[in-house]
Amino acid sequence: MNYSIEKISSLIAHVPNFPKEGINFKDITPILQNGEAFRALTHYFAESIPESVTKLAAIESRGFIFAASIAHHLGLGIVLVRKPGKLPRETYEHSYGLEYGQDTLQIHRDALKSDDRVVIIDDVLATGGTAAAVEKLCEVSGATILGHRFLMEIESLNGRKKLNYPVSSFIRC
Repeated sequence: MNYSIEKISSLIAHVPNFPKEGINFKDITPILQNGEAFRALTHYFAESIPESVTKLAAIESRGFIFAASIAHHLGLGIVLVRKPGKLPRETYEHSYGLEYGQDTLQIHRDALKSDDRVVIIDDVLATGGTAAAVEKLCEVSGATILGHRFLMEIESLNGRKKLNYPVSSFIRC
């Protein structure tokens, strides 16, 4: 494999003042545009998933990309975690606070069963609110959560402190 995590990390573009003043956005699209880097990253993710996992919970929207590639590699199913109004059947939902307001996430009620063992997948762990909400959705379904996998973690925001299950991230900034 020609792409180390360090080399993959070097592909991330830093965009100052996006989406608003004072935010330094980490753009992962250069990784996705590079087939060899994306394949290597999928391999690294897949290696970190315990053999007992039955499903990956994919957080909208970039989590979908990673979870789909990992699931394909490992032969697993994915559960889409979406904002309200995007899933057509009965859902569980969980609302959570943001710095200025509130957000809600949903999963289909039949997406996870009590014998499922789940890893939650997303691109970035920032404040932890979204990932904590996904934990609640998986718990209400009765599934066993084995942990979280993130491409990157913004350590200064202390997001992992909000989470109740093990966190693994390949890049810490």
